[in-house]
Amino acid sequence: MDIKLDPSRDDLPLMANTSHILVKHYVLDLDVDFESQIIEGTIVLFFESGNKFKKQSSSTEETYPSESNEACKFRMPEPCHIPVTNTRTVSSKVGYNDFVICGKGEKDTSGKDGNHDNQEQASGISSSKYCCDTGNHGSEDFLLVLDCCDLSVLKVEEVDVAAVPGIEKFTRSPKLRNQIVRELVALPADRWREQLDYYARCSQAPGCGELLFDIDTWSLQIRKTGVQTATDFPHAIRIQYTTKPQGRSVTWTSDQSGRPCVYTMGSPINNRALFPCQEPPVAMSTWQATVRAAASFVVLMSGENSAKPTQLREGCSSWHYYVTMPMPASTFTIAVGSWTEVKPEICSSNDLATERSFSPFEADFRYVGGCGHMEYPCRFQNASATTQEIIPHRVFAPVCLKGACQETLLPLIPPCLSAAHSVLGTHPFSRLDVLIVPANFPSLGMASPHLVFLSQSTLTGMSQFCGTRLCHEIAHAWFGLAIGARDWTEEWLSEGFATHLEDVFWAKAQQLAPHEAQEQRELRACLRWRRLQDEVRNSPEDMQVLRPNKEKTGHVSDSGSSVIKHGLNPDKVFMQVHYLKGYFLLRFLARRLGDDTYFSFLRKFVHTFHGQLILSQDFLQMLLESIPEERRLELSVENIFQDWLESSGIPQPLQRERLAGAECGLVRQVSAEVAKWVRVNRRPRKRKRKETEEVLEKLLPDQLVLLLEHLLEQRTMNPRTLQRLERTYHLSEQDAEVRHRWCELVVKHKYTEAYRNVERFLQEDQAMGIYLYGELMVSEDARQQHLARRCFELSKEQMDRSSAEVVAEMLY
Repeated sequence: MDIKLDPSRDDLPLMANTSHILVKHYVLDLDVDFESQIIEGTIVLFFESGNKFKKQSSSTEETYPSESNEACKFRMPEPCHIPVTNTRTVSSKVGYNDFVICGKGEKDTSGKDGNHDNQEQASGISSSKYCCDTGNHGSEDFLLVLDCCDLSVLKVEEVDVAAVPGIEKFTRSPKLRNQIVRELVALPADRWREQLDYYARCSQAPGCGELLFDIDTWSLQIRKTGVQTATDFPHAIRIQYTTKPQGRSVTWTSDQSGRPCVYTMGSPINNRALFPCQEPPVAMSTWQATVRAAASFVVLMSGENSAKPTQLREGCSSWHYYVTMPMPASTFTIAVGSWTEVKPEICSSNDLATERSFSPFEADFRYVGGCGHMEYPCRFQNASATTQEIIPHRVFAPVCLKGACQETLLPLIPPCLSAAHSVLGTHPFSRLDVLIVPANFPSLGMASPHLVFLSQSTLTGMSQFCGTRLCHEIAHAWFGLAIGARDWTEEWLSEGFATHLEDVFWAKAQQLAPHEAQEQRELRACLRWRRLQDEVRNSPEDMQVLRPNKEKTGHVSDSGSSVIKHGLNPDKVFMQVHYLKGYFLLRFLARRLGDDTYFSFLRKFVHTFHGQLILSQDFLQMLLESIPEERRLELSVENIFQDWLESSGIPQPLQRERLAGAECGLVRQVSAEVAKWVRVNRRPRKRKRKETEEVLEKLLPDQLVLLLEHLLEQRTMNPRTLQRLERTYHLSEQDAEVRHRWCELVVKHKYTEAYRNVERFLQEDQAMGIYLYGELMVSEDARQQHLARRCFELSKEQMDRSSAEVVAEMLY
């Protein structure tokens, strides 16, 4: 990266000029080279432009002022073919040096990271510096701006789609390239197979002219000389490029069995360091990808099909995936590694019948109600799919975790999928792969279309921790993917819903009686209330606001560019405020309306808005309009904005609720156990013979978490008490959430006998261990500080980059 960002204030720029021209489909053709740690190949982009982009006589003013176009020097690239010197690489493509090709007579100013340096940008991000002016200004050429970072772009060319054999079958203008693409992207949903086939054929068509391009820190800018409007700009272009080993969209590492792997890890910069794209969520597109890797590797990807490898030549295989539901490019996910598919030891015929896969269009396809999204093969329109409780699913993991997955994860997927269907209805996606990712994965889970990543931390202890996390990621299929936020600052629309729904799904998956389900939900609400209070005390006020742009939420420049507030702030990765405040808002609404009314509405909302992008007001307005005015109880969109979404701190309605609410039975049981442990801790080493032994109750994992949190509030706890505590509940064998609190207790009271538990946690539960490093250092205990530094030295090379930077700042 060629600029230093201020981690306390930097926003993430979205540079693509999506108001002028939109990518409708991507075709990726890639080779994965583990020797060089790069992904190289081509991407073909198919565009659609609107009527508003026809040539205008007057200039288009931008919402944000921009740098003069004179600052952008465009080059006609001359490809330099460099012979491949490493014969062990899997790639069949010609190799290239890691630099941006410059025109004849011009100096390569790319620097070692391949980006053209712009010294003005070194001062940080601002709307004036990072939102390019791409409108029409008299005789100036139209400028296509794509989001791009940490990539070496080698060549950009127009694709001659008119040269594709048979293209005349579905176009009225077989010689007009842009018209061919317009008609291709506009094919009706029931011709999706034909459409994908022609996308693939067009992507392999010859080039018909190289295009001028330049690249800066955050974008790739492309022109065609003499083309002044988006309508006339080539609607199919091919970009040849390579990623970089240090690129921030993918992580090259080793799995738990020590084998190399690479995966997208949900980077703050999304996928722009994996392929040039349009990042703004409004740029909803479909994609297909062919990925080649050594035959020993498995390629998993966001795709509707369960891809199988095709043997190309000795030692090399090819994998092909596709998606027909338009979604933002940020949701594209890939993982390549020596994964093992984990299969159940016994598979019943009933399971097979329930999980039968449905193609987007089958003989029994019939409309069951209109959809509001753009046309695509929608499962909500497929009568068979709407009744499918359990979609086909697979589990992949490193070979060393196969047994743990068979025991813990695999049995949970069918009941969790069935529970989700019972609450929300039709599964938006036709299948699901679940991958246990390497230990350096920086969170507990991540959902993308057809593919969920789970941390290895979810596999320890009882099934609850794994089950609730799985339910959270399954919920994202509806909220976060099928229904996305139009403005990424409104994360609560994804995370708040998933957090609220995980409890509902999990209770149904366990088939709990209503009273038991309510008790468990209240216990988890108590835990989240404590975390929210802690978060509010220890985070900047401006990062506690769920709708920071207020009335400007969803606004972009005339070109479509914008910035995501706090998008590059590393502290934001570790914050839970959007999860917690969003959860409590939805819980407040459900309690106010009643569960039956609320979840009935939620199903209606999902049916109305799936396949679309929303803002907070879309949800709230529809919710309030769905209930009679006399039952709204003074609720209004404006009040909810003011109390919950546009204020920092604890919302007033939530404070009143928590003060008035009585403790549930499970919480009262924990309070009684805390009192027992306080008495145990106060007893002298030599007790009187008549004293009775405390009878300790068995506790659920969430109760154990709450117990340990209360004990953390005790000023002192002696080693004898801590030893008994560990033995009573077998704390080192519990799930990661319980073990995390146990480690905090060990650190606070310098219980040296259990330092091995802390070391294990820092190594194996990296997604949750960041704050433990801080607590080890804050203690100013030499032994604890040495432990922290030793663990970091052992894991820093494999650790997620952002996490490693945060920990290094704590330690040194």
